[in-house]
Amino acid sequence: MRQTSGSMICPRCEKLISVSEERCPFCGAWRPGLYGYAPVIQKWFRRLDFTNGIIAACATLYVVSLLLQPSAIFGGGGGLFNILSPGMQALYQLGMTGGPVWRAHHWWTVLTAIYLHGSLLHIFFNMMVTRNVAPGVANIFGPSRTFVIWTVAGAVGFLVSNLANGTPSVGASGSVFGLFAALIVYGRRVHHSMLTRQIWQWVIINFVIGFFISNVNVVAHFGGFAGGWVAAEAMRLDSERRESLAVQLIAGALLVMTLVGFGLSFVKVSAMLRGVG
Repeated sequence: MRQTSGSMICPRCEKLISVSEERCPFCGAWRPGLYGYAPVIQKWFRRLDFTNGIIAACATLYVVSLLLQPSAIFGGGGGLFNILSPGMQALYQLGMTGGPVWRAHHWWTVLTAIYLHGSLLHIFFNMMVTRNVAPGVANIFGPSRTFVIWTVAGAVGFLVSNLANGTPSVGASGSVFGLFAALIVYGRRVHHSMLTRQIWQWVIINFVIGFFISNVNVVAHFGGFAGGWVAAEAMRLDSERRESLAVQLIAGALLVMTLVGFGLSFVKVSAMLRGVG
C-alpha cells in the first residue's frame, strides 16, 4: 500500500519530488510524502467518481432500510409521497437524526442522515438533482473538495434543524442545496453572471416548493445552503490548484466518521430498542 520509493507531486507546490523527502526542496513542506502514504491517497481521490459514489451509497442504504423493517414498507399510509417508505425504527438504526437520538447526543447522525431517505420519491428526486448538479461541482472544485462541501452542507443543515425544532429527519436535500451554493460561489468568483442567475432561480424555486410539500425540512435546506456556501468559499478551484493532501485527508476523515457513525447508530439504537422491549 505504501510507496517507499520513486517520485510524487508535492501536495503544496505541485513540484515533482522524491516520495522519501523529509522536506520539499522547493517549498519546505514537512513530510510531503506522508511516510509513503501520500501518493496512494492522491491516486485514490483522483479516481473517485463523486456522483456515482453518492448515488450508490444512498440507493444501497435505502434498500437496506426497507429490508431492516419490511413490515413498515406498506404501512406508511396512502399518498404518492409515502410509496415504499422505510420504517422509523430502521431509519433510526441506520442513523436518522433528530428526535430521541439527538436528545441522546448521537451527534454523528448529522452525517449519516444525509444518505438516508424516507420514500421512493424522496430518494428519486434527490438523486436526480444530484446526478444533474454534482458532476459540474466536482469538475470545478475536484472530488475531495466536493465531498467536503457535500458533507459540511448536509451536516450544517441537520444541525440547524435539530437546534431549531429537533424534528426527526433524513435526506440529501441539505447537501444538494450546498452544491447549488458552491456553483453560485464559483459563478461569482469567475464573474459568470448568467450561471449565477440561473442557479439562484433554481434555488429560489426549490425553496418555495419545499413550503408546499408536507414533511419537507425547509430549515435543513436553508442550513445546507449556508453551510455549502461557507465551505465552497474556503475552497480553491481545481483550475487554480490541484487538491491538496490536507483537503484529501479532511475528506477521508469525514468519510471515516460517517462510516463509523452508521455502525454506532446501529449498535446504540438496537440496544435502546432491546431495553424498551
